[in-house]
Amino acid sequence: MASEAKSVLTGGCQCGAIRFAVTAPPVKVSICHCRMCQKASGAPFASFADIDKREFAWTRGKPAAFKSSSIAERDFCPACGTPLSFRRIDGPRIEIMTGTFDRSDRVIPTRQYGTESRLGWVVGISNLPSYTTLENYGQDKVNSIVSHQHPDHD
Repeated sequence: MASEAKSVLTGGCQCGAIRFAVTAPPVKVSICHCRMCQKASGAPFASFADIDKREFAWTRGKPAAFKSSSIAERDFCPACGTPLSFRRIDGPRIEIMTGTFDRSDRVIPTRQYGTESRLGWVVGISNLPSYTTLENYGQDKVNSIVSHQHPDHD
């Protein structure tokens, strides 16, 4: 990534040890339901922004990597464990987990993969009762929480 290029998107891990910048919009944004992504994210599915490596740079720290298959590695923060990416070994792009972007609301999935492993209940999530953190915990509990998470900016 050219040092003079202006960042379009930034992000990083939960503790702030790893940060990244992207200088072009993602090629695509997707959700993957495959069993490997479920296990790697610890969630019912993973969501990725596919970025050309020439438009991407780690700007703080160096992630650790796990070779999850014969063709791919997954980067994560060695300090806090946040899953950060999926990338084909020697491939031209890196897929960044959308939840790690500072403004993940700007990284909107447009397709799904690995649907053979999609959990049946996932399609009904939007119909479940919903509560804010304040409604769930109450004002006193929310006021007593001290976050150790890095803010969504540098």
